[in-house]
Amino acid sequence: MEIEILGTESLGVRGLSCVVKMEGRNIVIDPGVALGYLRRGKLPHPHQVAVGDQVRRRIITALEKATDMVISHYHGDHIPLADANPYQLSLNKIPPLDNVRLWCKGPHDVSELAIQRWIALSEFAGVLLPDSEGKSEGVMTFSNPVPHGSQKSRLGTVMMTRIQEDDEVFVHASDIQLLDEKAISIIIDWQPTVVLASGPPLYLPKIGSVARRTAWSNAKLLAQNVDTLILDHHLLRSEQGYQWLEKLSECSDNRVTCAASFMGRKPRLLEAWRDQLYAKMPVPNGWHEAYARGETDFKDYVTFEE
Repeated sequence: MEIEILGTESLGVRGLSCVVKMEGRNIVIDPGVALGYLRRGKLPHPHQVAVGDQVRRRIITALEKATDMVISHYHGDHIPLADANPYQLSLNKIPPLDNVRLWCKGPHDVSELAIQRWIALSEFAGVLLPDSEGKSEGVMTFSNPVPHGSQKSRLGTVMMTRIQEDDEVFVHASDIQLLDEKAISIIIDWQPTVVLASGPPLYLPKIGSVARRTAWSNAKLLAQNVDTLILDHHLLRSEQGYQWLEKLSECSDNRVTCAASFMGRKPRLLEAWRDQLYAKMPVPNGWHEAYARGETDFKDYVTFEE
């Protein structure tokens, strides 16, 4: 089994996309990307836009070779969109899904917007997206709905994925944020060797002390039970989140890391660095509007020295 993580916050974008390669299968999970439309009043810096373009290309290449595609939920950083903004992945940019097996969260416990996205993706695929929650087939097992964050979350539910090849078990635990004990119990019962999951969104002021303690306790429990725990996504939208991850790694006997380090790359928390990017690489007025119209590009912003 080979796990290639395509785009996450430590790789410079919003998302939790990956491809799992095994004998006769290329399983693409959550093929979406976003950049955080506004952060501290600023639109994505052109360097972020350049990195986002690279990730989009990686996702499209993965989908060209995909035998399977998994959708954990219908947020814009996890799926290609019919109404994508300039920093997301548009449905009209991905290859046809005619010969791709689809495994998807069902259209329940979701918002009206998510329903519309489920319909649009179904129309693009030419079939109704199947409800895979709670099902198992061959090497793949899918969880029943678990909260997008805590039980009290207004963001609905997500579907987790288990993939096994021989003694290796990979679990993709999208957007659980380590805030629900039931979700953690399901993962541990699956006996994974590698887990890729969203950590808690410590960058949000609404994350109080109780949620922080819950996330820390659940993270330690997972780290004790998994050979390699990869935490990213919401967690790494701030430097504070990276420090939290380093502390967790220091107190664990198993491997705890972010997606970039897992892939052998240097972590680049571009959303957390947005103010720094603007300070070091000024952006002319009107750049984003011109980019959206196709009248300018990011070639002068591809390289950023920290």
